Amino acid sequence: MKSQKYFYPSWLLLLVFVLLAGCVPLQPAPEAAAPPSDMQGLTADVIGTVDFPTSCSAEAQSEFTRGVALLHSFYFPPAISSFESALDLDPTCAMAHWGIAMSRLGIPWSPTPDEAVAAGKVNVEQALALGGQTDREQAYVDAIAAFYNDADGQTFGERAKAYEAAMAQLVQDFPDDKEGQIFYALALLITGTPPDKEYTNQYKAMAILDPLFSALPHHPGIPHYLIHSHDVPALAEGGMDAALVYADIAPAAPHAQHMPSHIFTRRGLWHESVASNQVGVEAAKGMLPADAPAGTTNEDALHAQDYMMYGYLQLALDSEPKALLDEINAITTAGGGFGSAYALAAIPARYVLERKAWDEAAALTLSPDSFAWDRFPHAEAILVFARGLGAARAGDVATATAANDRLAAIHEALVAANNGYWAGQVAIGQLEVAAWVALAAGDQAEALRLMQEATVAEDLTEKHPVTPGPIKPAHELLGEMHLELGDPAAALAEFETAQAIEPNRFWGWYDAAQAAEQAGDLEKVKSYYTKLVEMVGADSRRPEVAEAQAFWAAQ
Repeated sequence: MKSQKYFYPSWLLLLVFVLLAGCVPLQPAPEAAAPPSDMQGLTADVIGTVDFPTSCSAEAQSEFTRGVALLHSFYFPPAISSFESALDLDPTCAMAHWGIAMSRLGIPWSPTPDEAVAAGKVNVEQALALGGQTDREQAYVDAIAAFYNDADGQTFGERAKAYEAAMAQLVQDFPDDKEGQIFYALALLITGTPPDKEYTNQYKAMAILDPLFSALPHHPGIPHYLIHSHDVPALAEGGMDAALVYADIAPAAPHAQHMPSHIFTRRGLWHESVASNQVGVEAAKGMLPADAPAGTTNEDALHAQDYMMYGYLQLALDSEPKALLDEINAITTAGGGFGSAYALAAIPARYVLERKAWDEAAALTLSPDSFAWDRFPHAEAILVFARGLGAARAGDVATATAANDRLAAIHEALVAANNGYWAGQVAIGQLEVAAWVALAAGDQAEALRLMQEATVAEDLTEKHPVTPGPIKPAHELLGEMHLELGDPAAALAEFETAQAIEPNRFWGWYDAAQAAEQAGDLEKVKSYYTKLVEMVGADSRRPEVAEAQAFWAAQ
């Protein structure tokens, strides 16, 4: 993406200034913009500007346009309210039914819950019964109908591909429709596959969105989808322009406050990522009903908290991640679908593995009990993997083996459900746990073989948009194994590979310095310890940071 000149958010400029000035302790979170308490408060200056003309009445058109702006920031409940208001003003507005059906899909990276599909199908049927008042409107209605068609007989991926094809036809038939182009770009991102290392769909989406980024600088969907287009290590740098403006375009949308952290995380900018998610979490909590019982949360908050935990741990903080974990452990009711399930499993898993607290990892259990974990086995696998890895590294082979047996059962279920991506992710976890079980049993050759197989498998895919990154990068794990086996040169090569993929990870720098020191490469020791201290700050109480400082003092 070409560099653009935009006004950077004031909180981010302040943060960067502080960092450059050498004051590295984490800054207090900027105050979150409270979501307006009424629909009239959701004006263009807080949700962005959209131009989507329809044949609906003038009064309905205003509500419809607001709904589309909210939809582009995945702010679904108020989007549905706006579309419903449009229908109240104009019951013949088929496009309002289109908007509700689009909103019912939710965050579109994973299958829509059955109840939402059933509700959305009602709106699709009503839109089809009314019919689009123009050929263009009918094309939108037909496209969303393709997404809901035969929801019982087709997989989510098959229906998403049908929707993508319909949107491609819409863009071809109505080449001047910019909203059609933007929604087509989103469709390409929905159907893009993580194993595609050529990033075919991401590049197609960028080709559509890049010119519009300059032409429509206040549109919320364009930077949002550009961030998603660049949310892989190889492309992340090109997403910075979008990341730096999106939060200011739609300050009332919680997801817009969180989204910049996708790029900040990919580039290892932990202070910026944490600050972005602190705002996003508070805004998401503002979406909860005023009378919500204690222990209630939502998917937007949990998703941002997963990214926030990841950032906290890379900065080697102690009290902040512990407080966040305590908050997660106190949750009794979590709305949402797979995004909530993933975060509820990943946050405690990250907390123990990033601290190398193997005994704590071995004791992990799913929480809360009331959550429908049986609906999300690929999320359960995250916590089971952490338990298995922790047990293996603590020498508890029986617990580790039991965890890997559970991973095998989850893998089998995902394969049977034709969920190829998550089946592959679980398979990588199986290899990693099995590798460390083999090492605990004294079979060094088998342990290395399994870990090397895991790194190859992980290199062949990309992360899912739901996660800031692997729970534990495979190359880091292989590097740690080489260190334990007394091969620092091989370990250093793995840590350096890991840093190229997942930059500025705390253990990436520390373990690379350890390997370099054992290999006798003092220049790299100095370089990696310097990067570690610069990243986390001289005031960190972690013993690894103290070790880095002591190395410098001895020079």
